[in-house]
Amino acid sequence: MSAAILWFRRDLRVSDNPALQALLQDGYLPVPVFIHDEPDPDWPLGSASAWWLHHSLVALKKSLQKLGSDLLILGGDSQQQLSQLIRQTGAEAVYWNRCYEPAFVKRDEALRKQLKSQGISVCSYSANLLREPWQNLKKDDTPYRVFTPFWKSLHKTGPSRDVVTTPDRCPALEGKLPKSPPIESLGLLPAIHWDKAFYTHWQPGEDGAWKILNSFCETRLKNYRTDRDIPELSATSRLSAHLHFGEISPLQLWHYFLHWATTDTSPGTLTAVEAWLRQLGWREFSYHLLYHFPHTSLQPLDTRFECFPWHTDYAESLASWQKGRTGIPIVDAGMRELWATGYMHNRVRMIVASFLTKNLRIPWQEGARWFWDTLVDADLANNTMGWQWTAGSGADAAPFFRIFNPVLQGEKFDKAGLYVRRWVPELANLGNKFIHQPWSADPNTRADAGICLGKEYPEPVVDLKTSRQQALAAWDYVKQQSA
Repeated sequence: MSAAILWFRRDLRVSDNPALQALLQDGYLPVPVFIHDEPDPDWPLGSASAWWLHHSLVALKKSLQKLGSDLLILGGDSQQQLSQLIRQTGAEAVYWNRCYEPAFVKRDEALRKQLKSQGISVCSYSANLLREPWQNLKKDDTPYRVFTPFWKSLHKTGPSRDVVTTPDRCPALEGKLPKSPPIESLGLLPAIHWDKAFYTHWQPGEDGAWKILNSFCETRLKNYRTDRDIPELSATSRLSAHLHFGEISPLQLWHYFLHWATTDTSPGTLTAVEAWLRQLGWREFSYHLLYHFPHTSLQPLDTRFECFPWHTDYAESLASWQKGRTGIPIVDAGMRELWATGYMHNRVRMIVASFLTKNLRIPWQEGARWFWDTLVDADLANNTMGWQWTAGSGADAAPFFRIFNPVLQGEKFDKAGLYVRRWVPELANLGNKFIHQPWSADPNTRADAGICLGKEYPEPVVDLKTSRQQALAAWDYVKQQSA
């Protein structure tokens, strides 16, 4: 039997892997390989994502070994590594599942041409989206820029393929494989162990994805619609990192949740499933947007924002935001949760993003870069859409004048202050009335709670009311410039 290379990228799983299935059906012996390459100099792998990738590769290697194969680990330029591996193994073809980030698309197209010029077949497949970006367009064949019609179209047509079966075995190519360096050779784990808490929160890999999916559906799905905005409840699925690294596919989730809705007929299940699938639709929307508008990872989709008067001397304010030392409790709680766990509740992500871009008037790209480095689920499409949405410059964006008031958001979604008390323990003894605005309590009340503003806990870095007015004035300036 001839050999073919199975190139793993954002599809670190053996189930529902179209490239793996096609390679085996075509009668090849697979040469599974992961190449740690950085094709996008603007967005190299973040620290938290690197931690996840390391452990995800460990899990994938074990899965392949159970099937009778193994995973070859390489680092460096993809074209050079693939060419060398083809010479070493005599491989006749390369199989991969498609990526959609702009730099990956450009690299893959160049690779396809180069490999074909060498007489090597290239076979690529859809594995990480419900429909390809060119398959869900408006009637005039242009991409959607508003979510609701996009979702209606996608929901009506459904996925573009069926789930493929998991192979019973994956035969190994004997005698021709080079010795694989250990995964540790990629240097993905941090030199300083700031990631200690990650191990108690996450289980990267395909098994971890299914474990958390089953747990979510059995214990939290029914109340998803009502509880998902309450950060202390952890009522969301927390599948985002597993999805990003392809440890579970959106198609698997689509069918899993639809099946759950038909088998669990208790009140609330169907509406909860619909609400969760809508969030999966937002992920899909973000990928389609980035594919069609590749410049938006760094530039505003709404070109009016090119002249937005962002602050320029903001290093100190940015550092306070990054460290969770802004003096705004719900913002600080979110930023500290992020640093400790590599994750932040979605509602809180919107709050901290609004505070950065509206109250501090710091460019959204700064926030996107910090999230990129600290989130285990850092995803260029989701990250870009989320930050541009909050900043008001993206597709289907929140109007710029929609400025989240972090005090009101805290009082609404963290009424008892449990989330703030968990992540900002210096405020733990402050009563519910002042937990989200400690500066409004009189000095005696703060003293009784063991708080001296500027000492145990910082004073607010900005006045919320004044900064809101200044943000609206900046928006008026943009409108005048584009009139």
